Amino acid sequence: MTQIDPPSPGHAHHAAHPDRAAHPDHADLPAQPARRALLGGALALGATAVLPFAAAGQAHAAGPAISGCAVWGARPPSKPVKLLPSGPHKIIVHHTATANSTDYSRAHSYAFARSVQNHHMDANGWIDTGQHFTVSRGAHILEGRHRSAAALRDGSRQVESSHSTGQNTVAIGIETEGTYSSVEPRTAQYTALVQLCTHICRQYGLRAYQIYGHRDFNQTSCPGDRLYALLPQLRADVAAAIGGDPAAPVWPLLRSGDSGERAKTLQHLLVHHGASITPDGAFGPRTETAVRDFQRLKRASVDGIAGRQTWNQLIMPVGSGDSGDVVRAAQSQLVSRGHSIAVDGLFGPATRAALSSFQRGKGLPADGAADARTWSRLVA
Repeated sequence: MTQIDPPSPGHAHHAAHPDRAAHPDHADLPAQPARRALLGGALALGATAVLPFAAAGQAHAAGPAISGCAVWGARPPSKPVKLLPSGPHKIIVHHTATANSTDYSRAHSYAFARSVQNHHMDANGWIDTGQHFTVSRGAHILEGRHRSAAALRDGSRQVESSHSTGQNTVAIGIETEGTYSSVEPRTAQYTALVQLCTHICRQYGLRAYQIYGHRDFNQTSCPGDRLYALLPQLRADVAAAIGGDPAAPVWPLLRSGDSGERAKTLQHLLVHHGASITPDGAFGPRTETAVRDFQRLKRASVDGIAGRQTWNQLIMPVGSGDSGDVVRAAQSQLVSRGHSIAVDGLFGPATRAALSSFQRGKGLPADGAADARTWSRLVA
């Protein structure tokens, strides 16, 4: 990817939010009807249309049962849903910022899914539900955007979504029904979330540390302070099932006046995403402007400081056959650590061998490709 993807109607400041007034972090969303009105219509529409749990449209595939769009009564997308040629790099967890319903029935989960889809299509102008999957208060797992369950069963492709600006082609979005700013999800709901994340990781070959919260990428309080605080436990619980180190990547803070290899890496990544700056290792006014422009485009906090959101949006997996300034960033880091390779932007055998050596030295899987964990160790 050589260009920043611009904001569009298919990008979300938050994926499901029928109650704007109660959540000022979503103040850029249009005025919306109350959640009671949304759910009232959905319940009236679907009260007699609840299908058996084992009906067509359920996805099993050695994982948790997922109620497909046909089962919960989804509308057709307004335009064809795009199936991407590759799988995701990560999972992003959200909350819907709606009332914490005490109706845990499957019928309620279906009605809720319809209300979310109606809001996303009618109020936000999206082609379909924004997220790939939803975990209801009653611990029912539902397909969000059409074709997401089939793509998950395939395990090599994903559906383009609308849940997180800058991440809609590389991340699976999961909405957790409710508001988790001051309370935690129900135990059964959390358990279903663990099961779904575990299944997604197995199907797509993801690691537990590749599970994030919405606020790791965009300026939002989502998924709520309490659910966000549970993410280390979520990663640990998923890792207990699939193996591996669940610790999330940690990023440095870089600001105007900083210099050195970290600043050069930041500059290379900004150039890869379309910035017109020279990677000279000096974080000056032009680099700060580029950071602010990038943050604004990705709907991250705009402060000109490269922190968690900026790094998470900038970095991308690289491996054999890749090219460009993102490869130069990795190569320059490796050279600074004593590896004798050319900084030519071409990821060939020498770069792969150097990266594998670096990974072994850091106790990482020595696969010769840079994911978020390897990138975070390169810039540590």
